[in-house]
Amino acid sequence: MSEINPDEVFDITIIGGGPTGQYAAYYAGLRGMKTLVIDSLDQLGGQLTALYPEKYIFDVAGFPKVYAKDLVAALTEQMMQYNPTLALYHKVVNLVSTDSGITIDTEQGDTYHTKSILITAGVGAFAPRRVTAPGVEKFEDKGVFYFVKDKNSLRDKRLLIVGGGDSAFDWSLNLHGHASKITQIHRSDRFKAHEDSINKVQEIGIDFRTFHELKEIHGEDQVTGVTLFDNRTKEEFHLEVDAVILNLGFLSNLGPIKEWNLELLGNSLKVNSRMETNIPGVYAAGDICTYDGKLKLIATGFGEAAIAVNHAKHYVDPTAKVNPGHSSESVPEKKH
Repeated sequence: MSEINPDEVFDITIIGGGPTGQYAAYYAGLRGMKTLVIDSLDQLGGQLTALYPEKYIFDVAGFPKVYAKDLVAALTEQMMQYNPTLALYHKVVNLVSTDSGITIDTEQGDTYHTKSILITAGVGAFAPRRVTAPGVEKFEDKGVFYFVKDKNSLRDKRLLIVGGGDSAFDWSLNLHGHASKITQIHRSDRFKAHEDSINKVQEIGIDFRTFHELKEIHGEDQVTGVTLFDNRTKEEFHLEVDAVILNLGFLSNLGPIKEWNLELLGNSLKVNSRMETNIPGVYAAGDICTYDGKLKLIATGFGEAAIAVNHAKHYVDPTAKVNPGHSSESVPEKKH
């Protein structure tokens, strides 16, 4: 992170350095905007970097599949073409909008000045949805995991994967052939994952059990087995495993964002078709925003980022067109 002149005024400040924020920073550079990116983590990539750098991402255009860490690296290279200013490991605690611009205060005591803001903070502060079964807390990080950062630590292990969403199915596919055996369980036969992932897990011969839940985890210093039960018949089963991966979603909290006088809908920021919030000059994109028909995908986050940046450009400079044409037609000179 470079030193920032306290009197410096940015055209746009992007709060959140995950994939949506990274693409927004690139697009802001493409539009010749002086850009600041703030993130509470000490590195770019958001959840992709913090939670599952070695998980494949399947739904990004142009990639049949790509490791999360490789997608972050590519987005970083793309955005840094235009040298945005980075303020990492900085948590924004206050936002004040006046006729002369917007002021941002951070927990670290820094103040930034900007003409517009794009909030791409994902789900805000997040924590995994935890399981209270006996043995779970005892073996956390000793064979029980909510996140997998090092895939090699699970090589040749017998795994139990719990969950029916995309993360659970993605890990089953990602670790197939890497682990010695994979069992995946879900409490019902209804899933939140993409149909293709469900079909592939069933086709490759993973031990896949619906209507099964985790009752207890066993072991001394490390996990050695689990007790499962069928929630229809209450029949119990013992399974020898070396590790348990719990993919049950996240509990999110917008934190100080709730205090910024932004209109909320549930736990999300309400935006219109231009990605505008109720405060002029403040936009939102990615998982943190909502509107009728919203889909929480990385792919849609990219599109929302471009929409938000183009409208922010016009807000900052009313003589600028909202629609700049295609990036292949003309590329602004890079800032150095």
